[in-house]
Amino acid sequence: MKESPKVSAVILNYKTPHETLSCVDALLAQTISEDIEIIVVDNYSKDDSMKILRSLLGQGKNIKLLETKRNLGFSGGNNLGSKEASGKYILIINPDTTLENDVVEKMFLFLEENNEVGIIGPQLVFPNGTIRDSYRTFPTMLDIIIKRTPLSIFFPRRMRDYLQWDKSPYEKREVDWLVGACMFMKKDLFEGIGKFDERFFLFFEDTDLCRKCHLNGKKVVYFPDAKGHDNQNRLSSGGMLSFLWKNTVRIHILSAIKYFWKWRKILAAKASLQ
Repeated sequence: MKESPKVSAVILNYKTPHETLSCVDALLAQTISEDIEIIVVDNYSKDDSMKILRSLLGQGKNIKLLETKRNLGFSGGNNLGSKEASGKYILIINPDTTLENDVVEKMFLFLEENNEVGIIGPQLVFPNGTIRDSYRTFPTMLDIIIKRTPLSIFFPRRMRDYLQWDKSPYEKREVDWLVGACMFMKKDLFEGIGKFDERFFLFFEDTDLCRKCHLNGKKVVYFPDAKGHDNQNRLSSGGMLSFLWKNTVRIHILSAIKYFWKWRKILAAKASLQ
């Protein structure tokens, strides 16, 4: 009987087949590649993504290709892929993120040895060499507003606290939450805390998942001993005025409203103690 893989990697493709192929290639080059299954979900791209992926990946060894019938968003697409996962651990990874060849093994061994940790994420480096602030403090609504407006000039301390500018990107530590570009955890934990909340079509599903992880008694850890490379173009970039013409900014703001409404009781209780 075939043994289950140690790790199931879920890649959600949306009109980025070439980036997805690069992500897959990096996973196939991992030091424990034989113990990794790769699940690629095409999230209703409506372009030539599936043709490219089928021709270059096929249903190869340890690779599964899935296709949705509608755009399920980040949460729904990754949750769909996780249903096909048979590994003990699950890796949620964006198609424009590529990992150095020892990253999965390092994260796997770390969680094997640290049962108190629920979710970890590697250091992510942009093409220009700067390190992404992929580790964050749980935000307030005011933090989100300040970050998207010129108010950030007048409230640098709030941005410094929220984005943890005073923290070393080379320091392994517990954090409030990690961006969803690359998250590694036990599949049992992912399922046990309800996976990604599909009320979030895009954005804040990672913040929400990490909050649920903390409430489950597990730590979220930034793990710079492992390193990946990330695309510098962020879908959520743009100020408040871009709400008028940029759909992803509108989605980001609406997701923020849903997030703060969902957690309003906990956030209010926390505020009353400050």
